[in-house]
Amino acid sequence: MSEETEKVYTDYFFDEPAYNTHDGGYVPLERMKVPEQRLNVPPLLKPDRETETDIYYTLVAKAGETQLLPGLPTKTWGYNTSLLGKTPVFKKGKHIHITLKNELPELTTFHWHGLNVSGPIVDGGCHAPVYPGETKQIDFTLDQPAATTWLHAHPCPSTAEQVWHGLAAMTIIQDDVEAKLPFPRHYGVDDIPLVLQDRRFHENNQWDYRADYDPDGVQGPTALIDGTVNPYFDVTTQKVRLRILDGANRREWRLHFSDDLTFTQIASDGGILPAPVKLTKLMLTCAERAEIIVDFGNYHNGDVVTLYSDDVPIVHFRIGDYQPDNTVIPDHLVDIPNPEPTPNLPIKKVVMSGMDEEVMLDGKKFDMQRIDAKQKVGDVAIWDITNTNDMTGGMVHPFHMHGCQFLVLSRNGHEPYPNEHGFKDTVGVNPGETVRIKVWFNLPGVYMYHCHIIEHEDGGMMAQIEAFDPEHPKTYDLMDMDTLAKAFAKERGIDVKDLWMAGMDSYEKMGMKM
Repeated sequence: MSEETEKVYTDYFFDEPAYNTHDGGYVPLERMKVPEQRLNVPPLLKPDRETETDIYYTLVAKAGETQLLPGLPTKTWGYNTSLLGKTPVFKKGKHIHITLKNELPELTTFHWHGLNVSGPIVDGGCHAPVYPGETKQIDFTLDQPAATTWLHAHPCPSTAEQVWHGLAAMTIIQDDVEAKLPFPRHYGVDDIPLVLQDRRFHENNQWDYRADYDPDGVQGPTALIDGTVNPYFDVTTQKVRLRILDGANRREWRLHFSDDLTFTQIASDGGILPAPVKLTKLMLTCAERAEIIVDFGNYHNGDVVTLYSDDVPIVHFRIGDYQPDNTVIPDHLVDIPNPEPTPNLPIKKVVMSGMDEEVMLDGKKFDMQRIDAKQKVGDVAIWDITNTNDMTGGMVHPFHMHGCQFLVLSRNGHEPYPNEHGFKDTVGVNPGETVRIKVWFNLPGVYMYHCHIIEHEDGGMMAQIEAFDPEHPKTYDLMDMDTLAKAFAKERGIDVKDLWMAGMDSYEKMGMKM
């Protein structure tokens, strides 16, 4: 093995003074004193039908109840299930048809976070509402590498509250390149999704988003992993692949195993890394994904290996009998396209500023009908993303783009982190830092880019870009906030003047109209 592959990284990379543990409103995780429960691995979503070239799915957003703690069940929302969602599997090159059904009491959207699909309708941001009782159809041909992506609600400015209710599901993309690599891929056995979230339980085991609201991001003291409190997983294979998603509204996860067990990261947001990276510690900011392979070969039947976030246990891996596995992860995994920047394009500068209600992007708050930038389809542009928070009291802002996967080029002019050499759609930006990325769009459309602390995007730390094809110009009928607000008020049976949604305070306290 090469020296680089042998190297084991033992720090979290991000700037420690900016960890969320230093926030004035930080809510530390606490292990709830209830019995351990088997990890509730989300089941696969079965297609309605499949042919050689096409696959058909139905996705239903619905309200339900989930038994999370002893006592009364918790009122939750989910996709095709009561909480989170069943996992759809998409194959590269297939034409995918999806029926979207809304059985919730209010409008929602279905946002494909990480998919390179057309915007704004198929992408499912705030311009694509599906109203209660309504069914809509979308379809797209998937043309991107194998990856772990996700689906979540995105109805501005109620994205944070709907994700908090439970509308977040993992999605898996498969392709022929990944299929040839020596990775575990038996879903639910040695290929396990881990959706990391946190909640506060109020009276009768219920969640209360309004009571917990914080404009810098809602947190709760109880870790909820795949919708499970105090989960354990029965290990039956020597090696386990974990597809980890930070699906929390605000929380960063600083992950490590007991015994400082070394693990290997093989993929980031947008797919397989060019080379594996060995780590003992991994930090994920909101919406980031990492696929890791954990080798339990030094443990025996009856042992327990614990995954921690900071010093709090979040998953217990109970080791059982397993067959020896001598597969070796190769030094080189995949080739990543790295096109040259289009000549003479100016560098696109994006500034994330503020905290609490003052958050803005480029000195403005989001306006649903304003196009903030344009980029020609196929052009390869350099974007500089700057976080103007200072290190004292500032925070890491995770920057996310719809409709594309980008490459991280540098951090303050230096190399990106060792596990940032693959495709990404979300990157954490430290206070006082500029992260340079390479961005291109393959499909025309209107796409959002924003901080993925979800209360920040609801509070206006968001903008939108039109990817345009000059040969085939398009016009877009963009949703407006008044229409959405009236719909929410009508669905809740109140006057629009009495409507409260996450993010509204941020505009009002800054004297701005949504």
